[in-house]
Formats: sequence, C-alpha cells, structure tokens
Amino acid sequence: MVGAVVLTRFIFRSHYLYDIDSVNFALALDHFDPTVYQPHPPGYFLYVILGRLVNAIFNDANTALVAISIAASAAAVFVIYILTENWFGPKAALFAGLIFLFSPLSWFHGTVALTYIVEAFFSALFGYLCWRIYSRESGWVIPTGIALGLGAGFRPTSLLMLGPVWLLSLWRLSRKQALVGCAALGATVLAWLLPTLAQSGGASAYLSSLSALWLMASASQSLLNSPLSLSMARFCVTLGILALGTGTAVLALLKRADVDCDLDHEARKFTWVWIVPGILFFTFIFLRFVNSGYLLVLFPPIFAWLGHWTSQWFGTARLRQGWKVAAITTYAAANTAVFLFAPLYCSYTEVRRFERMLIEITTALPQMASPEGTLIVGFDSHFLAYRHAAYYLPAYLTVQYPEVRLPQGLRVFAVEHRRTMLLSTIPRRQFKNFVLFPLPSGSSGPSEYADYLGRVRARFRPGVLRTTVVAQHEFVVGSASDLPTLFPNASAEPARVYTELHAQHGAVYSR
Repeated sequence: MVGAVVLTRFIFRSHYLYDIDSVNFALALDHFDPTVYQPHPPGYFLYVILGRLVNAIFNDANTALVAISIAASAAAVFVIYILTENWFGPKAALFAGLIFLFSPLSWFHGTVALTYIVEAFFSALFGYLCWRIYSRESGWVIPTGIALGLGAGFRPTSLLMLGPVWLLSLWRLSRKQALVGCAALGATVLAWLLPTLAQSGGASAYLSSLSALWLMASASQSLLNSPLSLSMARFCVTLGILALGTGTAVLALLKRADVDCDLDHEARKFTWVWIVPGILFFTFIFLRFVNSGYLLVLFPPIFAWLGHWTSQWFGTARLRQGWKVAAITTYAAANTAVFLFAPLYCSYTEVRRFERMLIEITTALPQMASPEGTLIVGFDSHFLAYRHAAYYLPAYLTVQYPEVRLPQGLRVFAVEHRRTMLLSTIPRRQFKNFVLFPLPSGSSGPSEYADYLGRVRARFRPGVLRTTVVAQHEFVVGSASDLPTLFPNASAEPARVYTELHAQHGAVYSR
C-alpha cells in the first residue's frame, strides 16, 4: 500500500510551485520571516526547516517540498491502515488504505508543495495515539503530546482542530498523567515557537503580522461579521469537499453496520470529537473551495469508517466475488478519472495547464521588457500570483496590487532576488514602464479573473494602457509615471526610495 501511494504520487507530481502558498514556502527556504510572508503567518517553522534539509539533497525548492508531500502521503496511509485495523480488523484496513490511495483530493495534495497532506499524516498519527490513551494505555501520553506539538510546528492550526480529541483522551487519565502529557506538548511547541518569534523580529512583530492576516483573510467572513447564509454556503462546500476527498467511496454510506458492538460505539464517539470541531470551524469561521486541503485533517477517521463499511458490503453482498471485485475496480477507476480530468483546480489536467501557462508567461515577458526598465505588478491570486512572477523572474522588482493595511500603515509587498520587502513607497522614475502579470485565462481561468483585471484597467484613463500579445498571452503595459493610479499612497522620488530600501535590506536590493 505504501509503495502504491509513493508510485502514484511520484508519477503525477508537479514540477513547478503550484499555489501562492507554495511560493511562500519556497522563498522561506532561503530566508524565514513570517512578517513579510516568507512564509505567510503563522510561519510553519518545522515544515520550512524540513524543507531546507530535503532541499540540500535536491537543490530545487519545489522538488524538495513535493518529496515531503509524497513521504507524508506514504506515512499517512500506513497510519490509517494501522488505525483501521485496530478498530475494525485487517480487511477494513485494506479497504481504508485503498480509499486513501484513490482519493482525488489526497492524491492531488500528495503531488504539490503544500502542507495539507503533512497535516493529514499528523492527524492520523495523533488520532491513533489518542485512541491508545482513550483505551487507557497511559504509557502513550508523552509520545502523543510530542506528536501534537510536532504537528503544530508544521501547521499550527492542528492545535485548534485536534485539541478536543486530545482533551477527550486525557479525560481518562489521572491528573498527574494529564499534566505530564500537557508538559510534553508545551515543551515541543516551545521548541519551534521560540525560534519562530526570534526570526520574526520578536513576539510583537509576529503577532501583529498574524493578526493582520486574520483581519484581511478570515475575520470578515466569520459568522459574527457575515450573514448566516454564507455559513450555510460554507457547510455545503464542506460537504462537497468531503465528497471530493472520498470520491466514489462515499457510496459506502449506503451500507451501514448491521451489528453495533461496544467498540463501534466507542470509536463512533471518538470520531465525532475528532471531526466535528473542524466541521464547525469551516462552516462558521472560514473556508474557500480553493483551500479544500484544510479538510484533510478530518479525513483519517472518515477513511477508517468507509473502509469498515466497504468491507462489510464486500463480505455480505449477495453477488459473485468477480462482480464485487469489478465494482471496486470501477469505483477506483472513477476516482482516478476525477483526479486526472476533472475541471477543478486539484486535477492533474489543471496542474499541467497551469504549469504550461507559467512557463509560457515567464519565458515571454523578458522578450518584451527588461528588468532594468520594467516593474512587474502582480496580484494576490492563488495561481499566477505576484509571488510566481517574483520567484520565476527574480531579476525584476515585482510588487503586489493592491496595497495592504498593516499595523504599521499602508504597505506594498515587493520582491526582488526572491527577498520580500514591505514598501511604503514605490520607485517610479528609474523604471520606464510597468507590466501587469497575466492572470489565468482560458478554461483554467474563471471569469472572476477577467472581471477583476477589467476593473483594474478601468482605473486608468482611456488610451493610457497598451496591450502586447506574446505567445498567445496578453501583457498590459503602462508608463511608470501612471503608477500612482494603482498606488496613490505609495509614490516617491527614486532617491528616497533607494535610501529606504538600502537601509532596510542592504545589498539585497541593488541594480
């Protein structure tokens, strides 16, 4: 099972940094600083450190981070198998492993440079260890606390998602044993949190950046600041993501257990505490379909139960053995087809389409504009973001539109030579032109991208912008003197800009 997972993920692995967060992680391999989103808060310190170690082998950020995803996928299927075998026996464990192997969402996240499949592994490991404690095996309390602390070092939100099942398992221990487990958790968290704070410029700078990101990305969409209808829409999206993650295995819900034993009852109660807090968070606080990997933290127990119900169907259905095998094979083929060809951001087809566009655009742009005379203006989109432009065209100064409001005031994210800066002013006169980095187009670019770009262009007077087509991609070009139209609060004389940049970043910014 582990070998099959490694092989399928390796064959279909991505070759370029797919998501804007992937680029943030890649930039952090050279310089870690969450205050400038290298990577974005809360920082993912242990993921970055592991990425640096693996990158010493591959010397390519994307390859290193994808290798981590493949290894985490292999580890996840192993632990899911062990968990399911402990609950329901080896036949159910086999089916649970197969469901993970052919899960479209798990498959995708095992091929790209993101942290979600790593969190799925830690969720499975931590959940299994918590189950051992829940079964009154107190000797596992220290390894369990360490596992949760390590998982939080890769994705700090794991503390929020998995905290309730940790408390449930501790409830069955003595107070002294529970305190020992909490001490192990606290020590492990401090081992990565203190270096994170130190490299972020202190606790105040770190918390300010984290708070600013929360206010920009999530706070306005929570139940407290948005209509109930938005939460209901997120609940429907959550159900859709759960269906995407399980694929055709969701049909196992039609075949429930015929006999309810004491183990089933305890495992069911344990599972609800494992997954309900996450479902409530994604329903009432924050979720977007393009961030569907968030839900992978909830999938390990779901795979276990689906494996259980599938094994029951396989053992009791009044069909010939050949027909049962044919049905399972058909379901696996259907899931494979979803992963390969579905018109979704998480399909192999869409990954390859994005990579072709990225190659074409980053090859074409230098043919029409030199880094000495051109500023790249990009957008904070998941795909073909300003971060992609900055990473794959490092000689250019790339800035993000629009400005962002941070605790220190309005700032512009800027990147050059793969080093991020927060600018209060944008250099103008040393650049002749600026170019808008193209957003996804065609079948991989939703209409929102075209509409957004249209609104940006509408800010300028007619005739100010010109469009150049290179390699079938449209590049919108304008004069540097018109940059105040996009950044009215960030205009300055070149000398003052260079003084500020050199004071903040030394020789990193040089031309």
